[in-house]
Amino acid sequence: MKMATMRSFSIAAALVVSTASLTGCSNPLESLAGAVTSQFGGTEVMFAQMMIKHHEQAIEMGKLAASHAFSPEVKTLASDIVAEQGPEITKMKSWLTEAGASLDMGHMMSMDGLLSTAQMTALKEATGKTFDKLFLSGMIAHHQGAIVMAKTVVGSSNPEVAALGEAVIASQTKQIELMQSLLAK
Repeated sequence: MKMATMRSFSIAAALVVSTASLTGCSNPLESLAGAVTSQFGGTEVMFAQMMIKHHEQAIEMGKLAASHAFSPEVKTLASDIVAEQGPEITKMKSWLTEAGASLDMGHMMSMDGLLSTAQMTALKEATGKTFDKLFLSGMIAHHQGAIVMAKTVVGSSNPEVAALGEAVIASQTKQIELMQSLLAK
């Protein structure tokens, strides 16, 4: 599993570099990520750019739970996700600014766990126990995708980035266990 997830991220990164090369960028990672400092290499910048988008969708999903969820546990979990991931987005945006990198990759890239437009529409239209089931199953997949991305930076030479990667893995693994138990009820 670990090898497959690293392969997934490596393939995605290779696609980004290939796309940039085909469009005439002399240094694809730097061109896509912006100027890269020694503290924030291409991997760290790409991680932050991707994880910001990933977290933004999780927050959108979490905010829906306040008015759509049936279970108080789902509402509490969703509120915790919003409260946790908002500051992480702020932190990652500050890293990108510090690195002189764009907040956006400049193109859309497939990320594990992101809900499709159809899935987000279904979630927005659902209420009660149906919402809870869609939210929990969607957020489990969402968290699993975030863990895949976070694993790419736990060995970063930037201690702040590595620490965030480790925190994402720990927190979201625990939340996945909770969501699985709520789904089993």
